[in-house]
Amino acid sequence: MAMKYWLVKQEPSAWGWPEFVAEGQSEWDGIRNYQARNYLRAMKRGDLALFYHSVTGKEVVGVAEVVREAYPDPTAKQGDWSAVDLKPVTPLARTVTLETIKQDRQLEDLPLIRHTRLSVMPVTAKHFRRILKLGATTL
Repeated sequence: MAMKYWLVKQEPSAWGWPEFVAEGQSEWDGIRNYQARNYLRAMKRGDLALFYHSVTGKEVVGVAEVVREAYPDPTAKQGDWSAVDLKPVTPLARTVTLETIKQDRQLEDLPLIRHTRLSVMPVTAKHFRRILKLGATTL
């Protein structure tokens, strides 16, 4: 089965890349949007995700890997919500800002631009590679 790529958003003022790296692995929980929940459920072990700082910074700062597939979200008091576990893989050598992404013609159809409020979204392999290139990072 082919690897899939994702983008996950997090507000750095609440919990950002440095905290993620310090923990070494984390539950990706607290998602309360049905479309984002369904994307969490589609994630498979080994898939890679761009880690995006939202609200402040508005930039891709690193790459994470899915290490545990969807399971019931332990923070959900009610409803059918899911979580996954992620671990940090590498920071980007150079962060890639939302402004840079919006100005890059190769990224003009990136879901991040069209679905600004969605906290988890799929990314094509082409978009993933382009952001890594803009971030001066190789895997």
